[in-house]
Amino acid sequence: MVGIVSFGSYVPFNRLERKRIAEAVGEPAAPGEKAVANYDEDSVSMAVEAALDCLAGFSAGEVGNLYFATTTAPYREKQSSSTIAAALDVPANVRTLDFTGSLRSGSGALLAGFDAVKAGSGKVLVTCADCRLGAPQSQWEQVCGDGAAAFLLGDGWVIASLEGSRSTSAEVFSQWRSDSDRFIASWEERFYVTQGYNRYVKDTVGALLKEKGLEPKDIARIVLYGPNPRYQAALAQSMGFAMSQVQDSLFMTVGLAGAANVPMMLAAALEEAKPGDYILAATFGEGCDALLFRATDNAGNLPPRRGVSGFVRSKKNTLIYHTYLKWRRIVETEPPRRPDPARPSAPAMFRERRKKYAFYGSRCRACGTPQFPPQRVCVHCRARDEMEQYCFVGRPARVATYTIDHLTFSQDPPAVFAVVDFEGGGRMICEMTDCDIARIDIGMEVEMSFRRLYEAGGVSNYFWKARPKR
Repeated sequence: MVGIVSFGSYVPFNRLERKRIAEAVGEPAAPGEKAVANYDEDSVSMAVEAALDCLAGFSAGEVGNLYFATTTAPYREKQSSSTIAAALDVPANVRTLDFTGSLRSGSGALLAGFDAVKAGSGKVLVTCADCRLGAPQSQWEQVCGDGAAAFLLGDGWVIASLEGSRSTSAEVFSQWRSDSDRFIASWEERFYVTQGYNRYVKDTVGALLKEKGLEPKDIARIVLYGPNPRYQAALAQSMGFAMSQVQDSLFMTVGLAGAANVPMMLAAALEEAKPGDYILAATFGEGCDALLFRATDNAGNLPPRRGVSGFVRSKKNTLIYHTYLKWRRIVETEPPRRPDPARPSAPAMFRERRKKYAFYGSRCRACGTPQFPPQRVCVHCRARDEMEQYCFVGRPARVATYTIDHLTFSQDPPAVFAVVDFEGGGRMICEMTDCDIARIDIGMEVEMSFRRLYEAGGVSNYFWKARPKR
């Protein structure tokens, strides 16, 4: 039996209420809010977060293939899935692959993952994340949100079996970005909704249901992409589904997260799935992919994870519109009065890749004291060259002391730096992120988060920061 073994998700902590956009531009706004990736987040860092949520209770060593689906990769030429693999510390012989260029990238990666499992590749980790940008005052500025989802695929023990799939390819211009476009471009929506979205999704879903001898009433949840909730509801009803069957599109709480939108909706549906439930997921973008799942008796038996619901509840919605524009570099601000950061050194990043990406320190074999960064001489017993590698990812930690710096440059001022003590030993100085300075205190529990420190010379420099436990 081939299917989904585990799932996870990630929603950024910061939310922008759409009414704040309306206040700034003087035009009506849709209700709700959208998730906004912090200035130190991108599609890669969000994919790592979703994968960590997915792998709760599982070992990264089980992963044979790792796929990454996005339309907003940080590089036009350089694989991003290899960066995710390094951060997750998966085996070196893993096969990595990026899926990009379409809103169907997420479903394409899932289908390729299932094919790999059937071919005997072992477990496949599929990550999906997007951070799309709509032009100021455009509908996409209000519609688009940021987020990520991840799925561990395998055979044998699964929580949802893949019962079938159907795909349709169609050359329809709906949304696009050329190599020189920064913002989403789109055709007039009545054309691509009537001639593309409604037509191809309906045909593909109908063909899959007919092939499996099912009717709309047999489906517990339909996970249906929609350019907005109105079009999603209209299409679902035209296909014979009741609104009680339609999975929440996350429009009101997250926004539409591009290639990660349907995967995030699927993860949310799996959180509530009961044994025997049919879940039908349908994407759209130059055609349609429809995937039919059935929850097994293992549904609901996964180790605890945050999932979509947990991340949606954990939020700060005080973000102002100008800060959003600044984080996305839409408005120019005065640069810091100091030299530009140097481009990260490729040899240095390679030498320290396990420390930098997978967050490895060392542990003394003589006395058992963990320490970061890796040391040759133990800070506790002074033993020399008696170290073994020690990973700090996922280990509980607390703030030992901290400082709030209003003078240093930060895109999310003020900057917060903390000395963090890890449970079981180990101490480090690091930057904090996603925090409310009024609530920071000594003894606060924190967790480490993979972030993009800065970009220089076209190279993104990633490392780990601390954030209040969510």
